Amino acid sequence: MLTDKNILLAISGGIAAYKCAELTRRLKERGANVRVIMTEGAKAFITPLTLQAVSGHPVSDDLLDPAAEAAMGHIELAKWADLMLVAPASADVIARINAGLANDLLTAVVLATAAPLAVAPAMNRQMYANPATQSNIANLSKRGALIWGPASGEQACGDIGPGRMLEPMALVTLLEQHFSTKQILTGVTVTITAGPTREALDPVRYISNHSSGKMGYAIAKAALALGATVKLISGKVAIDVPQGAEVIDIESALDMHQAAMTLAPQSDIFIACAAVADYRCADIATQKIKKAGDSMTVTLVKNPDIVADVAQLKENRPFTVGFAAETQDVEQYAREKMQRKSLDMICANNVATPGQGFNTEHNALDVFWHGGQHSLPLSDKTQLGKDLLELIVQHYSKREDK
Repeated sequence: MLTDKNILLAISGGIAAYKCAELTRRLKERGANVRVIMTEGAKAFITPLTLQAVSGHPVSDDLLDPAAEAAMGHIELAKWADLMLVAPASADVIARINAGLANDLLTAVVLATAAPLAVAPAMNRQMYANPATQSNIANLSKRGALIWGPASGEQACGDIGPGRMLEPMALVTLLEQHFSTKQILTGVTVTITAGPTREALDPVRYISNHSSGKMGYAIAKAALALGATVKLISGKVAIDVPQGAEVIDIESALDMHQAAMTLAPQSDIFIACAAVADYRCADIATQKIKKAGDSMTVTLVKNPDIVADVAQLKENRPFTVGFAAETQDVEQYAREKMQRKSLDMICANNVATPGQGFNTEHNALDVFWHGGQHSLPLSDKTQLGKDLLELIVQHYSKREDK
């Protein structure tokens, strides 16, 4: 699985740095190409000469090295990597990566690379448990970083608990698993709508809904992991952009409709996961509406039906998947909507069920297509996004095989 894979190993300061010679050797045994970046702290625990000997390449350790940077060394490393592994990843380097700093070679390459980022935390158990560290790790995970470890056990300081870097062979196994994921969507373009729309009433007020965008973003991450080119048409959300996705930011349903009708004919799969407002204000006030009286009348007009318009394309129509958020008679309403809008598949969820649906971490879906259905049980939206996309790909592939 690792033959000819370019692994960029970034070593930060920590006693676990000594394990990186063994890690590099094991990766080389499996056919990987390994290049090493070291921080100043790392060099206090293991020498660059050792890593050069086992990797077969000079070690990079200075962002301001005139010789290396004459050829834009940090950009060259960033482009070379198929995956960047930070191991050990100290609390300090995790914090700096999370903050988007680029004050040394390691953090600069993290910002510059489009390759997947894997982080192997290694630190004292109290440092690992600190809320600041936990927040930093959670943020990196939300942005798409792979968090590998830590392990639990006796630490160099004598403490016992979570914080040990995973052993070299455990990291090798994770790398093999990562690269064994079949890129079954390579060459396939997936366009996804996500999040809420905002329908303006005046310059300061709007009508919207409780959609967090988490489901659509989870599907986008799953599609990227399978090798797809991902276009994400997104309303306003508080979620980090999945690394590798092209995001088209929109405000209103009309904005989303325009973006969808532009991108859908260029796409192989179109997944309408956004919570789009059915209606918009007929006349948007140019100035803030002042409070007057005990009631107010607003005239609303219907918005275009985005997923129906995509499904009715005469040329270059993508495999079209809709969503139905219902509060009762879920299957009946979902199948009626699928038929009425000429969809290939529809994903229905009961938003009246506590703990799932809008603005939650979990969801469950009943997926329907012509002649079949499948239920995806309650799970976190990241896992649900993977399971749903696998189901979509099965039926998209059947259509392509005809």
